[in-house]
Amino acid sequence: MKILIIEDERLLADSLCTLLEGKGFDVEAVYDGETGREYAMLGIYDLLILDVMMPGLDGYQVARQVRTARCSTPILMLTAKSGVEDRIEGLNAGADYYLTKPFDSRELLACIHALLRRQGAQVDEMTFGNTALDLGTSTLICGEKSIRLSAKEFDVARLLFQSRDRNLSKEAILARVWGYDSNAVENHVEVYVGFLRKKLTAIGSDVRIVSVRRLGYHLEVLMEC
Repeated sequence: MKILIIEDERLLADSLCTLLEGKGFDVEAVYDGETGREYAMLGIYDLLILDVMMPGLDGYQVARQVRTARCSTPILMLTAKSGVEDRIEGLNAGADYYLTKPFDSRELLACIHALLRRQGAQVDEMTFGNTALDLGTSTLICGEKSIRLSAKEFDVARLLFQSRDRNLSKEAILARVWGYDSNAVENHVEVYVGFLRKKLTAIGSDVRIVSVRRLGYHLEVLMEC
């Protein structure tokens, strides 16, 4: 399960990362609302943990914009604002649950598990066209044929399968797969997309990865003649 933490208090954000990674979650943290909104709208996370009081875009604004973009990812709001009106505003903004600081880590984990269960987030594979991406074995499957992916190929493929027919920019793929601090460049994305195209062809997939100038990549199903 992939969790995004949007929290401007770096010490708290990093502590939450350590806690959740220790429970087996794949966790990333960003430290401002603007970046958090951009990450959230990628649609690749199973849960958003969102602080309310942040400079720039606050948590309420982030939640509203994420929901306006029709992103249905569960949102757990964390805040020191415990008034009834604050809770109502958070829920009306699109949050699924509102947890006040300070909180017990056991309560946080219980909230996370409840939201993931409600969302039905235990997904084993993703499908598009006649092809499946097995998340447990990092394998592309088409009918009786299958092929294993390297770690980076799998990460790129997962983003594409999650975005489906929506364009995913090279910059977003670089950030998600290699990280902002990496020395990787856009050519790395092009190389791994090339690897995936060959593997999709090798298993007889009807899925192709389409490149759109300045917009990135998306998936399409090949139409039979």
